[in-house]
Amino acid sequence: MIYQQTRKQRILSFIWQHFLLLLSLNLMTLGVALCVRSNLGSSVISSLPYVLSLAGPVSFIPAWTIGTYTILMNFIFVICQILILRNRFELVQLFQLVIGFVFGWLIDFNMWLTDFLLCNTLIMQILTQLAGCTIMGIGIAFEIKCGSVTMPGEGISIATSQVCNLPFPKVKIIIDTTLVILAVTACYLFFGKWIWSVVGVGTLFAMVYVGLVVKYTTLHIKWFDRVLTYIPGFRRYLFGLIRFITKN
Repeated sequence: MIYQQTRKQRILSFIWQHFLLLLSLNLMTLGVALCVRSNLGSSVISSLPYVLSLAGPVSFIPAWTIGTYTILMNFIFVICQILILRNRFELVQLFQLVIGFVFGWLIDFNMWLTDFLLCNTLIMQILTQLAGCTIMGIGIAFEIKCGSVTMPGEGISIATSQVCNLPFPKVKIIIDTTLVILAVTACYLFFGKWIWSVVGVGTLFAMVYVGLVVKYTTLHIKWFDRVLTYIPGFRRYLFGLIRFITKN
């Protein structure tokens, strides 16, 4: 009986952890969508998929959405990790493919959700970009706290850092910069010019500001550790969770 209860708790804990991860990913992708809507420059992770989604209808590449191209990019990130790490690649990290797929799908969902948003003034653009970067940073902080496998974009940085024996922050900056350069190159390749609404001042702002939001948010969500250890049950959903968080 004890074994069955322990197994049940583990299953419920796993489901709960990844339910919270899903909410965190939704926050992140809502931030991505708002950055795209601002027309000041998308986030780093979506810059290349955004260019490719715009090029699809007018060029030889598939006319896919930002989310679909993000899924493809995440798949490539995982393949690169396998090639880089080889025998050191842990099979559990293949779960990144699932996370990457959900992340891409949620980008398209939130792009649809924010379709009404028109940023036709500079003030509206700035506010939307600021909101997008803030929400994205908060989502990233919660996603990190959830403690599941890493996002493919983070995973490729970790793998490169391990193999090249370089500090993770330095590798992260290199990879983010590479993605931006690839996005700009794709702009010239498909449109013959730099599209500032895709890779612009908002993109540079996001590269700095999102990290600051993540750092600040992480310092103020220690209570989230209690939420993660909460195991949902039929008799203690909402009120049980509230008591669990607020008890001394």
